[in-house]
Amino acid sequence: MAIGASGSDSTSGRVRLGMVGGGQGAFIGAVHRIAARIDGQFELVAGALSSDPARAKASAVELGIAAERSYGSFEEMARAEAARPDGIEAVSIVTPNHVHAPAARAFLEAGIHVICDKPMTTTVAEAERLVDLVESSGKVFVLTHNYTGYPMVRQARAMIGKGELGDVRVVQVEYPQDWLTERAELSGSKQAEWRTDPKRSGAGGCIGDIGTHAYNLAAFVTGLETEAILAQLTTFVPGRLLDDHVQIMLRYKGGARGLLWASQVAVGNENALKLRIYGTKGGLEWTQEDPNYLWFTRFGQPKQLLTRAGAGAQPEAARVSRLPGGHPEGYLEGFATIYAEAARAIRAARTGASPDPGTIYPTVQDGLAGMRFIEAAVTSSKAGNIWTKVG
Repeated sequence: MAIGASGSDSTSGRVRLGMVGGGQGAFIGAVHRIAARIDGQFELVAGALSSDPARAKASAVELGIAAERSYGSFEEMARAEAARPDGIEAVSIVTPNHVHAPAARAFLEAGIHVICDKPMTTTVAEAERLVDLVESSGKVFVLTHNYTGYPMVRQARAMIGKGELGDVRVVQVEYPQDWLTERAELSGSKQAEWRTDPKRSGAGGCIGDIGTHAYNLAAFVTGLETEAILAQLTTFVPGRLLDDHVQIMLRYKGGARGLLWASQVAVGNENALKLRIYGTKGGLEWTQEDPNYLWFTRFGQPKQLLTRAGAGAQPEAARVSRLPGGHPEGYLEGFATIYAEAARAIRAARTGASPDPGTIYPTVQDGLAGMRFIEAAVTSSKAGNIWTKVG
């Protein structure tokens, strides 16, 4: 039986994880670390946690990372960890968008698996090059569209796959927030600063930050492929350089139609991601702020409330559930599901095997699809809101 570098059975043992970004004051880095710990499948052992050396060092101390494995740059980290017999097997990239592609390239070229926050890159060209590199490297690449990890999202996907809605006709997805209603980027908010900066965020603001989540969720659940979109990207806050409000019509291959709304200036909304899908036989409704429930209606029948662990729950939901019914699971557990799936794929890769067929996670191809969506939306909007092909 093959033995891993840690001395354990290569099909078991925690995955040795590094992190790029996510130091002191970073929200999403802490989320990723919690998610990686929930199922006990990762051990954080190295990091290039900040572009500020002092903050990187202080962050490593707080997290219990050995001083010699706290690095000043991701390039240094990739080289050093690849040379260690106990080096990291995977890296989590939780930086602003413009660092995603160069960091991912550095670790893939060093033979290290990658778990990357979304959007995957800042341009389609970068995304296409990254696809080629992932395919040539043979390494696992996981994109953390965390909403795909929720149990009832997995159930909705399974129900559509089994034909319980018939042919999908209409998809409506929305993701409103209100935290950028004023110019938070001028008030010292690091999260707002880079998200509204084209040099760090890319060509899209709201469309790249949360619009891609909505788009990915609709594609993940329905399995539909987008043909073209008609987009209107608006910047409501004076002086802001990127869009903060998005309205899009979608035309899917096969005839289905979709509507996508994302906004970061919708006062009164916190994180109101919601998905509605209607087919020839029935409809589904799911909302992220009440994630353990899925409304299902068969045409001509009363509306049914399906719960994560109750009557009507399907194996696809049970597989990624951790708690008994009535005990809410949500945002952190959804992230943890993506990390657990990544661990399964990485353990399989230790021996050159394939993960079990139930292992599902957003891939580099999903990242490319997201970038093509952003590019098409920006193009459509700038051209006067015209139908634009995706990809």
